[in-house]
Amino acid sequence: MDIDEIIDNFAVLDDWDDRYRYVIELGRELEPLPEAARKDANKVQGCASQVWLSTSVKPNGAGGPILTFAGDSDAHIVRGLIAILFAFYSGKGARDILDHDAIALFNKLGLREHLTPQRSNGFKSMVERIKRDARSALAVTA
Repeated sequence: MDIDEIIDNFAVLDDWDDRYRYVIELGRELEPLPEAARKDANKVQGCASQVWLSTSVKPNGAGGPILTFAGDSDAHIVRGLIAILFAFYSGKGARDILDHDAIALFNKLGLREHLTPQRSNGFKSMVERIKRDARSALAVTA
């Protein structure tokens, strides 16, 4: 599912209970994370839940590296947040990832005021990890 479709679906759902259910449903659609990827190096620090994020980098010539992500969490709502982040960032170039603000999207969707501060901080930690991986990918190809 792409990010525009997610934004459109959020706009149609007026009730926050429906939006929560939708976020959880998005998480259920995540590809399963291979057991081998559930290692400490892939754990996202700063999340109240357990969160794993695995990054694959492919060169794309002058366009710079392309990053794709796999991830999982032990919390249903967090799996949904991961799915939203992947729709926003996965399959994009490192420069695009650094140029686009998922925190602004998070706020636009109204997630910030409807999630606990711990969940919001965890979301920020996931975004920071993705951006760090994008910076690393650019540094390797520079």
